[in-house]
Amino acid sequence: MHYSEEFNVKKILVSRAVFPDVIERLKRHFDVETNQEDRRLTREELAVKLVDKDGMFVAGDRIDAEVLAAAPRLRVVANMAVGYNNFDIDAFNRASVLGTNTPDVLNETTADLGWALMMAAARRMSEGERFLRAGKWDRWAYDMLMGSDVYGSTLGVIGMGRIGQAVARRAKGFGMRVVYHNRSRVTAEIERELNAEYLDKEALLKEADHVVLVLPYTPSSHHTIGAAEFALMKRTATITNIARGGIIDDVALIEALRAHQIGAAGLDVFEGEPKLNPGFLDLPNVVLTPHIGSATEATRRAMANLTADNLIAGLGEGPQAGHPPTPINPEVMAHWSHG
Repeated sequence: MHYSEEFNVKKILVSRAVFPDVIERLKRHFDVETNQEDRRLTREELAVKLVDKDGMFVAGDRIDAEVLAAAPRLRVVANMAVGYNNFDIDAFNRASVLGTNTPDVLNETTADLGWALMMAAARRMSEGERFLRAGKWDRWAYDMLMGSDVYGSTLGVIGMGRIGQAVARRAKGFGMRVVYHNRSRVTAEIERELNAEYLDKEALLKEADHVVLVLPYTPSSHHTIGAAEFALMKRTATITNIARGGIIDDVALIEALRAHQIGAAGLDVFEGEPKLNPGFLDLPNVVLTPHIGSATEATRRAMANLTADNLIAGLGEGPQAGHPPTPINPEVMAHWSHG
């Protein structure tokens, strides 16, 4: 008889490589199958591995009705990310599977990267580095690599959640006017704290010098920014996406950048990533990073440990047993005792 069966130890799958000390934490509670070689598992492999699993630690894997159908024992899928558009939550609810995510622990780090991308795009830093490395810098010229000012300009934030507020908070040190658009207005207290003015999307796009996207990806936010929106923006404006691929219509953005309809873009996320539209690669006026918004050691460790906390507590183990810190659909837990 297998150890986990003999002693009623729950079994989990960790689908991607993660910090070894986090794996050791999980092994104190579970029979753990790992993937420390970090090979992307196929859907067929996932189906086989999940047949006898009670929980799963994931980092971006698509978990939908087809995957869940192959996992009759599965109760908790813990996502090492704040976004969970890789989860079919309706399917989770039908299968009484709890999904969890990692909000808050990456707010400041992601906001930092948003500012880095915005400033790099505004001041043409990637273009300037390529220019220098290619040996093209041989003289001063009044119009060499002229970009746009950040200090004293207007920052437009679309999506004023926790990360959006962190982005806006940094604008104070740059003497910026802050305008924002959100599905609903934030409280008057938050507006005062951030010195932020609510505008509808069209007005924001017309007035902002630098637009930063920080809204969650949902079917309703798909292609929130496309050709019509680029037509509203200033020709010198920048747009930065640290949210999710699909919020911008990448084809329309490439055309807008190529035609200098807007000034520049900073992108950490893309439609269909890790693949990206090759049209971005030959554009000088775009700064590209490979979805590294949360990529500092301290933040990634906090994310991994919160993911583990959710999995441990969600499966009824540890000091928070039955009370995972950041559930997405906690209502499903009410069905477990009756299942």
